This record gives sequence, structure tokens and C-alpha cells, in this order.
Amino acid sequence: MRILVTGGAGFIGSHLIQALEQAGGHDIINVDEVNDYYPVEFKQHNLSLLIDYPRYTFYQKDINDLPAIEQIFQTHQPEVVVHLGARAGVRRSMTEPALYKTAIYGGTTGLATLANRYEVKQFIFGSTSAVYGNRPIPFTETATDLQPVSEYAKFKLMAEQWLQLNQVTTKLPTTILRFFTVYGERGRPDMAPYLFTEAILRGQTIKKFGDGTTSRDYTYINDIVSGIMAAIQHPFDFEIINLGNHQAVSLNDFIATLEDITQRPAQIESVPGYDWDAHHTLADISKAQRVLGYQPTTTLRAGLQRFVDWYRINRL
Repeated sequence: MRILVTGGAGFIGSHLIQALEQAGGHDIINVDEVNDYYPVEFKQHNLSLLIDYPRYTFYQKDINDLPAIEQIFQTHQPEVVVHLGARAGVRRSMTEPALYKTAIYGGTTGLATLANRYEVKQFIFGSTSAVYGNRPIPFTETATDLQPVSEYAKFKLMAEQWLQLNQVTTKLPTTILRFFTVYGERGRPDMAPYLFTEAILRGQTIKKFGDGTTSRDYTYINDIVSGIMAAIQHPFDFEIINLGNHQAVSLNDFIATLEDITQRPAQIESVPGYDWDAHHTLADISKAQRVLGYQPTTTLRAGLQRFVDWYRINRL
């Protein structure tokens, strides 16, 4: 297939493209603006891992530059779009909401409009568990009256809702994947797995928000990629699907696991939590199992061990 991936210089996107290259047989088009939300050299390193594939093309473009993106559609005629490009970072979205609305909502609507115009056979949107807000766990895709607590999540939900209405009017086959706290090698340096590993290995202080009883459904990158690959192989008219690990881990247990893996104590500073962070996340993955054959196989301990090993080699 001809597959266009946005955000392919980032964490999830670069791993997905590697998996597509390893599968072989695909023309892969990667579009990423390579912004400086975190060090550009990290993204450049990700890109360097993708170039040894003859049917791969990279464009450093902003997805909101619609004339440039339309030219890419004209040139490559993609059959599948996997839209992972976005402005990352919940906390920053609270101080720069206009930037995030343009990147997330504007970028998604513009890209999907082009996908329909060029008769794309499948549009896959990478969304987030944050759209569920603070509601009882586990989170199921049938939940209604979603009330996200951050600007980032609000714009993701707006994009989801627009895509659903767009599918009704245009019939663009659309799959929305809600990711749950993805971690692993080359993970984003602003997220807890990276920040805490870095602090423990370098003897620095960890900021623990709240009393440590908040919990997350940490999902290893390879499991997320396997879910996306399955979605590419299973087009739907319209579906929303959770991709998580179906294991809620408290912040205290997460830190304790890292201490055990690194064999070093964490130096912890307790600070108040933020209103825009969900208290708990946990994916009901029964739908993903049923319609995609999705089955996460990596425990938190195994995934963190791999990440710590990678960090020691590549970042220390």
C-alpha cells in the first residue's frame, strides 16, 4: 500500500514507520515539521533510522500548510493516512491553547479534507485516553458526555467529533485510535518514564505530583505499533478503538519499579498535582481484541527494563 504517516519523526510515528519498512512492500511517505517542542536532534536521530528503505520519502512540512500537503497527495496518491502528527504536551497546551487548537484540530480537519478529496481508502487518527477526563475506570469507547480536563485533550476530542461528522457526509473510512500513556525506547523526554529514569540514573530529584496514588495504563511502544498495524489491515467505515495495556499502575508503584530495575533509590520531591491531569486511566481493550485481534504482550517491568537499557546506552 501507499501509506502517508504524519508525525513520523516523533516517538510513535518513527516506530510505526520502522515496522512498516520491516514488513516490506509499502510506499511510505513521512510528513513532519520537526518542531522544537523537545530537542530537534532527538527527532533527527529518529529520522536517521528510517532512510535505509528504497520506498520511503520524507517531507519536512507543517500539515497546516495545505498547498504543500496537497502537492504531496497529488504526487503520491496515498491509499492510507495514519495521522499521528500533533503538538504534544498537556501542560503546555494550557498556556498556548491557540497553537494547540491549530495543530490538533486544524491540522486534522485539513488533512482529512484532503484525504477525502484524493479518495484515500482509510484515515487513521491517533487520539488519546485524555479525552475521557476524570470518569470511572475502565474507559470504554461507548462512553458519552466526555469532559476532558486539558486543552490538549479538548482539541483531540473536537477533532474526533469532526471526523465522525465528516465520515457521515463524505464516507471517508475513519478509525480513531485512543492511545494510553505510551512509553519505550526513544520515548518523549517530557513524559514520566523518561524524566524519572533520567533523574534516578543521574542522581537528580523527581517531582512527584500529588500523593502518588494516581494511576496510568502504561502501554509499551511495540504493543501500540502492533495495534496500529492491525488497524491498517482492518479498515472500517467508522470506529473508535482503545489501545492500552489494561493494567492501571499507581505512580508510587511505577517509581518503585524503576528503583528496582535501576537498583538506585529515587530522590523524591512531592508537589501538588495539576487540575488538568486525569486522576486515573485504564483501557477497556475488549473491542480492540475483538475487531483487531489486539493483544498487548509487554508487562510494565519488561518494558521499563528495555527502556532503561536503551537510556543507559543512548542518553547517559
